[in-house]
Amino acid sequence: MAERVRVMFTEEEVDKRIRELGEQISKDYAGKTVHLICVLKGGSFYMTELAKRITVPVTLDFMSASSYGSSTKSSGVVKIVKDLDEPLKDKDVLIVEDIVDSGRTLSYLMKMLGDRGPASIKLTTLLDKPDRRVTDVKVDYTGFVIPDEFVVGYGLDYDQRYRNLPYIGVVEFD
Repeated sequence: MAERVRVMFTEEEVDKRIRELGEQISKDYAGKTVHLICVLKGGSFYMTELAKRITVPVTLDFMSASSYGSSTKSSGVVKIVKDLDEPLKDKDVLIVEDIVDSGRTLSYLMKMLGDRGPASIKLTTLLDKPDRRVTDVKVDYTGFVIPDEFVVGYGLDYDQRYRNLPYIGVVEFD
């Protein structure tokens, strides 16, 4: 099956929105250090660009969770592939995700990480796809709300391909 990618948000639109989110997060965390937790692999592109635009002190950690494998649909089973390197006790945590789809992964992660004693825990996502939500999850900072289409680029992939696209695109199958 062949596929092609149609542009949904240009590189310039994505950059502008991340800059706006960085400004808002900087205001909201004024006087604090924000501990960014990147959900790998897709979130790495968004977190890197977001961190550069946050003006308060930032610390970073990474974790990997998966519910997709090589499919375009969530399996519903959350698997922790890599856990955090540092404790979260008393930190102001901001989870950085590329996309919130069904909500299963983020709902699971928010509860699991919240049980580790952070001072606060919030969530930012570059893309939010609320039409696919099956589990309630509160997104505090959203880049773009999108329809139920399979998107790639800016860290998002289809079977490990297209992550390096500098824009957000929709995969269309022939």
